[in-house]
Amino acid sequence: MPYKHTVAERLMRYVQIDTQADPNSTSFPSTEKQKDLGELLVKELKSLDIEDAEMDEFGYVFGTVPYNSEIENIPTICFCAHMDTAPDCSGANVVPILHKNYSGDPIVLPHDSTQIITTERHPYLLEKIGDDIITASGTTLLGADDKAGIACIMDYVQFLQENPEIKHGKIRILFTPDEEVGRGVDYLDMNKLNADFGYTLDGGVEGSIEDESFSADGVKVTFHGVSAHPGYAKNKLVNAIKVASHFIDSLPKDSWSPETTEHREGFVHPVAINGIQEKVVVDFIIRDHDTKKLAEYEEQLKSLAQASVDKFSGSSMEFEVKEQYRNMKEILKKVPFVTDYAIQAMKNVGITPRPVIIRGGTDGSRLSFMGLPCPNIFTGEMAIHSKHEYVSVQDMEKAVKTMVELTTIWEKHNEKSI
Repeated sequence: MPYKHTVAERLMRYVQIDTQADPNSTSFPSTEKQKDLGELLVKELKSLDIEDAEMDEFGYVFGTVPYNSEIENIPTICFCAHMDTAPDCSGANVVPILHKNYSGDPIVLPHDSTQIITTERHPYLLEKIGDDIITASGTTLLGADDKAGIACIMDYVQFLQENPEIKHGKIRILFTPDEEVGRGVDYLDMNKLNADFGYTLDGGVEGSIEDESFSADGVKVTFHGVSAHPGYAKNKLVNAIKVASHFIDSLPKDSWSPETTEHREGFVHPVAINGIQEKVVVDFIIRDHDTKKLAEYEEQLKSLAQASVDKFSGSSMEFEVKEQYRNMKEILKKVPFVTDYAIQAMKNVGITPRPVIIRGGTDGSRLSFMGLPCPNIFTGEMAIHSKHEYVSVQDMEKAVKTMVELTTIWEKHNEKSI
């Protein structure tokens, strides 16, 4: 049926709103500016006749496409994307650029000509020759992670509203803050969301479907030294900076890290170090697809930390572990049809499915354990968290077509059991 997609214009509008999250903030959302996008999305949803569109005090945006099928007991499906962008690269003053009919040649970003997107560095672009590609201008990330997902969901809502002959159960829309700092669903009211199954729109290459993520913990190692005036420090000073440095240097050089692992291999990754001679804090993220291995990694890490303390008489340390999220596969394996329907939807619209293991997590990882089994569907967002971030407009449009087809598949089923 004829339909003019709106994903490109929506994405280019949304990315100009700075929604960068702050991992050091104690508020929720971590930055109030995320609500600027939330307010716009509520306004746009209402313009699409989503009467109950709202943003709550925590910045969650909700909306409902009402039930219009004559079939009873269709499960309520939620489509979810996150509004924030990563703190790894600036998200302020984003200038989106649409490169029509991409030729395969290097894309030189105009505001920093040293930033050049090439097929050598980004081989997926070889599949996108002829597509329309959106990038930033060279000084910021683009924000397709995950505003491409938001654009897809908004376009999907518009499609359903313009094509009421597409029958479906109740569809819930959810946009979250703070996914990039691991707190995206901390204050989400699941009773208010009131959905049976979900899909995040936060994936990469065309056809990717992700139902297996890392399990994740955070670890904080605090080293305590003994402060003394450096002029009179002999046999008194115990420098916590040196203790922490010895500890970091003791980490394996050819394994156990993001830069030396791939596929199903887990890692232990120091992400921040702060302190003075009296006290130094080292923050880690711990990742593996096998949840049991996290405890093994943490014990090994604790042993290395203790060995460094033993090396510096008079020092001490504290070792804290905080659960972050768990592998969604532990839940989704109980309801395999949720993933199967997405795969079938892709096939039905001519897309080759690409099952992918996430070396990371999404809101869906935690939502799955909160009662909403929630795999992740592609949007085309690539080179995320960097100035080379890009997305294919045609990939986004194919994601919308997948969502529409998925809606019709769910209309034929009423499985709600886990």
